[in-house]
Amino acid sequence: MLEQFLWGYFPYIVLTIFIGGHIYRYQHDQFGWTTKSSEFLEKKSLRLGSILFHWGIIFVFIGHVMGILIPKAFYDAIGVSEHMYHTMAIAFGLPAGIVAIIGLAILIQRRLTIKRIRLTTSKADWLVLILLAIVMLTGFASTSLNVNANGFDYRTTISPWFRTVLTFRADPTYMESVPIWFKIHIVSALCIFIVWPFTRLVHIFSMPFRYLGRSYVVYRRRVPKQQ
Repeated sequence: MLEQFLWGYFPYIVLTIFIGGHIYRYQHDQFGWTTKSSEFLEKKSLRLGSILFHWGIIFVFIGHVMGILIPKAFYDAIGVSEHMYHTMAIAFGLPAGIVAIIGLAILIQRRLTIKRIRLTTSKADWLVLILLAIVMLTGFASTSLNVNANGFDYRTTISPWFRTVLTFRADPTYMESVPIWFKIHIVSALCIFIVWPFTRLVHIFSMPFRYLGRSYVVYRRRVPKQQ
């Protein structure tokens, strides 16, 4: 019953809250639609932690797209063997995960040790940081424990399950043989999407694309008139 709920119904509950929450937030709290940056309180560790975290996450995300959204049959068709794919996944996935985890650790340490930042950190901020830590550590553990190319193949279990979710025909049977670390990783990731609309994570959907086509702002120094 729990398995049916987690892998058959829960993803759609998450999707409903994710979409509906953003619509509600945009309608009622546009002023709070911000990163709530604390850069003016401390810059050095923020810059380092933010760069490591964001670049690491970008490459981790690309790896997830390549492993989950792209079917195994596609790689077979272009001549990428199981061993070759697994080697590439480990070679790029583990370093990216390590970089992202180090960045997150710096950001958490910054909020714990700098009093001014700790006082401005909300419960929602801590919830997001904790969930991110769980997601990243369980993901890293799952990858590390699966270094052996003959280990668990998520491309024949998690990947097809995820694609059935996207087509609104979720099939929980794909998740029956999935190891516990992978399941914790997926559930904690889904929990992030639940809280996403109600936290500062909404800033991801506020990329300043209009800035690229904005007219130049010309600044002129006012010269006092000669008497």
